[in-house]
Amino acid sequence: MKTRFAASAFALIASSASGEALDRTIPDAVGRAAPALEAYSTNDLLGSVWTGEQLSMRDRSLVTFAALMTRLETGNLQRFVELALDSGVTPAELSETVTHLAFYTGWGNATAAAEAMAPVYEARGIATESLPGAEVDLLPLDEEAEESRESFVRGTYGDVSMGVVDNTRELLFRDLWLRPDLAPRDRSMVTVAALIAAGQPEQMTFHLNRAMDNGLTQEEAGAMLSHLAFYAGWPKVFSALPVAKDVFENRAE
Repeated sequence: MKTRFAASAFALIASSASGEALDRTIPDAVGRAAPALEAYSTNDLLGSVWTGEQLSMRDRSLVTFAALMTRLETGNLQRFVELALDSGVTPAELSETVTHLAFYTGWGNATAAAEAMAPVYEARGIATESLPGAEVDLLPLDEEAEESRESFVRGTYGDVSMGVVDNTRELLFRDLWLRPDLAPRDRSMVTVAALIAAGQPEQMTFHLNRAMDNGLTQEEAGAMLSHLAFYAGWPKVFSALPVAKDVFENRAE
C-alpha cells in the first residue's frame, strides 16, 4: 500500500474542482466502518490509479460512470456525475452516455442513471434545452463496414429473431452510433467498460476492435482494464483480459 504522499501529490496535480470531486467519491462513512478500505481508497485508488498517465482523468471519469451505471450503483452515481463534469466531460457527453448505454445495459439502468444525474444538472443550471435531443444531424455512415456487420448478423441470427437484427441495424448502427455529441472513440470506450462491468467478455472482441479503430490506443485500453478492476472487481477484469490479449495480438499481426 502506498503512502499518503501519493494522495497529496494528486491534490497538487489535479485541478481544484476535480480533485475535490474525486475526494468526495469516498464517503466519510468508509473510514468509520472500514479504515483499511479508506486507506486503500486514499493511497492507492485515488493517489495512484486515478493519477495514471496512460488514461486521462476525463476518460477515467467517463469509464467509471459507465461501470457504475452498468452495475446499477445509483447510490454512488451522483458523486461520479459531479466528478465527470468537473473533469471535462460535458453535460451533453454524459447525457449521450446514458442514452447510448440504455441499449447496452438496459432501459432500467439508464432510467436510474438519469434520475441520479438530474439533481446535479439542476443544481448546476444545466438546462434540458442545452442537451442533445432525438433529432440531430448524424455522422457519416461507413457503408462498407456496416454492410459487413449487417450481413454477418443477418446470416447468423436472422432465422432466430429478425426483430433483433432489424433493430440493431436501424436503431443502433444507423442511428445511435452516429449521434455526434459523443465521439465514436468515447462511445466505444464506454461500451467496452460496460461489457467488462457486466461480466460479458464474450461481447468484447467486436467492440474493443471497434474502439481501437475509433482511436482508443492499446495503452489506453490496458489502463482502462486496470482502472476497472477497482470498480467492477478483479474477477470481471480477469475474465476480460484473455479477450483483450487476443485482440491486441491479432491487431499486431
